[in-house]
Amino acid sequence: MDTATLNPTQMHLLKLFAFNNSEEYAREIQAVLTKHFQSRLDAEADRLWDEGILNQEKLDELRHKDLHAK
Repeated sequence: MDTATLNPTQMHLLKLFAFNNSEEYAREIQAVLTKHFQSRLDAEADRLWDEGILNQEKLDELRHKDLHAK
């Protein structure tokens, strides 16, 4: 079995979870992380749209593609 080295972010999160292991705390952390990454995704999508890299036609194309296919 291969072993993986944890990156600094993963180590920080493990330390953070060590203080309070309740289900409610885990949900709160998940909500904060989700909000953070959604904000970053929205900003990147806005940038792509503003630069003309992304538009409605390209979004319609993506709707019919299997993005998980190899």
